[in-house]
Amino acid sequence: MSMMKEFKTFAMKGNVVDMAVGIIIGGAFGKIVASFVNDVLMPPIGMLLGGMDFKTLQVVLREDILNEAGEVVTKGATIMYGNFIQTTIDFIIIAFAIFMMIKAMNNMKKKEEAKPAPTPPPPAPTKEELLLGEIRDLLKQK
Repeated sequence: MSMMKEFKTFAMKGNVVDMAVGIIIGGAFGKIVASFVNDVLMPPIGMLLGGMDFKTLQVVLREDILNEAGEVVTKGATIMYGNFIQTTIDFIIIAFAIFMMIKAMNNMKKKEEAKPAPTPPPPAPTKEELLLGEIRDLLKQK
């Protein structure tokens, strides 16, 4: 099998397409959650903590080195732990939302499995049974 044909067979499988759709939707969902955390959740938390903005929380290891004109010659080194806190909250919210979605899907699946299977209709009589029925009816008439 040629490499191109093998790749086409792989790419056209349902699982690959489903996975691609999931990744695209997951990326969009991640942006929604990031916006929720950055624009809705963190401002009130920062206000409760005295007007703190988590994005600005950092530890400066080395200051920027400036020239006489005030331009940065050598960039300083900082640890942006506030951004890490915000990203961690993003992750927790996304993980919880996915957990709730999977839990709801599993509950629906359990309900579907719990439903009794519909009883199949009785099988149609065979040719022999029909013939025996006709003979019985003829014998009753006599």
